[in-house]
Amino acid sequence: MAKKSTKSVFTCQACGYQTPKWMGKCLECGKWDTLVEETVRAPDRGGRIMSLPGEDAARPVAIDSVETIGEERIFTGISEFDRVLGGGVVMGSMVLIGGDPGIGKSTLMLQALYGLSRENRRVLYVSGEESVRQLSMRSRRIGTDSDCLMVVSEIDLESILAMVAELKPSVLVVDSIQTMFNSDLTSAPGSVSQVREATLRLMLMAKKTGLPVFIIGHVTKEGAIAGPRLLEHMVDTVLYFEGDRNYIYRVLRAVKNRFGSTNEIGVFEMTETGLGEIVNPSAVFLTERSDNTAGSIVTCAMEGTRPILVEMQALTSSTSFGTPRRTILGLDHNRVALLAAVMEKKLGMHLIGHDIFMNVAGGVKVDEPAADLGIVAAVASSFLDRPVHAHTVILGEVGLTGEIRGVSQIDARVAESKKMGFTRCILPQSSLEQSRTDSRMTLLGVSSVDEAMEVMF
Repeated sequence: MAKKSTKSVFTCQACGYQTPKWMGKCLECGKWDTLVEETVRAPDRGGRIMSLPGEDAARPVAIDSVETIGEERIFTGISEFDRVLGGGVVMGSMVLIGGDPGIGKSTLMLQALYGLSRENRRVLYVSGEESVRQLSMRSRRIGTDSDCLMVVSEIDLESILAMVAELKPSVLVVDSIQTMFNSDLTSAPGSVSQVREATLRLMLMAKKTGLPVFIIGHVTKEGAIAGPRLLEHMVDTVLYFEGDRNYIYRVLRAVKNRFGSTNEIGVFEMTETGLGEIVNPSAVFLTERSDNTAGSIVTCAMEGTRPILVEMQALTSSTSFGTPRRTILGLDHNRVALLAAVMEKKLGMHLIGHDIFMNVAGGVKVDEPAADLGIVAAVASSFLDRPVHAHTVILGEVGLTGEIRGVSQIDARVAESKKMGFTRCILPQSSLEQSRTDSRMTLLGVSSVDEAMEVMF
């Protein structure tokens, strides 16, 4: 038999770029000393290296002849998790979950698999980082013991595929994809080639068999999932588990979802017995808010179809240095600087001689333009040392000329504000005219930042 040909290539460990010769600097991403030599086995004749054993070649079919009746989603029993997935787990889907170390990725997947196993579904958890004994200890601590939840400690990809073919589980979890090893490649586990090959093999199995696959990915110092961007393009859904170590709250956010909205979030609370769902995030984020405090305002941010009330705090103080400080947490730094310039030009507030510190309470991140007027109100309240009415919610996008632009889903925002006990809402005049709500709240429409300041103070 003829030997299978091999070739040696140099692969960038940051972006996945390949070149036949070594270079000190990657031509694709510009990073230095990231090219590593790897030996790649050439595919078999016909390109069948990625096929499953005993499988025939795929044939084209008419799209209207494909049977989709009965293709329903399966529920994990964690409503916040199902919400982010778009309503449940899609058969044959591949989901990538990333997050900082210790944020709760493995705990979340154990709890999700336990919810599926309670419906007599056999599920498989493959760990390349923990032993079976360690998994059992964690499972007992968070109360996820089940005879249908199978666990194994394995990194060999071929062995994992053989286990799946034998057990035929309903859901597969791989923790983590950076530990998977394919003997056909000479590179070490965690390299770009190994991660890419393992993801391709698992994706092929998911699409051919209809098995939902969850893979957990490590993140880099910059917060992105380790490995090439190709990894995120291959999967159906990419979820990021976010949270501050100083807070007990965790946010699960979808940045890519072929089967649902990418704006949905799930909010959890980290406890000794695992992750607990936060059904009403607005109440949690406003629990410790003080009334009648200068620099504190409430705005309503939309996360997908869910309105969430958050408290934004601002502190302005005079500075003796030539360059004032702008320290921003939970908001876009450039957006705050832009709004400060608008306030100085249109409201005559001399902010160039003041430091500005802003924070979104609870470790939440707000990045939508509808929070602009809330930022202006918080900074102005601290600058003037005059509090805004405690039961007021402020909404609106601010333009460079000082105009207040309309925001989307105004009825849902107003309804959430009313449910949380707020009695006044300052909103754009255009949104007030489009609103169909019969709320008993006092709705005050404004068209410019000048008019908004008069209404607030």
